[in-house]
Amino acid sequence: MNTAPMNIFTDTEVKVKGMDALIATLGPVDAERFVSLMMREPFDYTKWQEDLWNDKPVEEISRMAMERRRRRL
Repeated sequence: MNTAPMNIFTDTEVKVKGMDALIATLGPVDAERFVSLMMREPFDYTKWQEDLWNDKPVEEISRMAMERRRRRL
């Protein structure tokens, strides 16, 4: 069991890391476009989360989460 403390980021750090991730994935222009789209169009985060993994069984989601956690350690 990992007993290392979990990182807790400030709101500013979360925003910076989020933008960095968007820019790394989409590039600077499309990252700005994504932010603009999210602010302009209504977005129901709860509904999005409910529908996010409908096509995957629980076992696969669990496996994906464990793999991601292993990569972060």
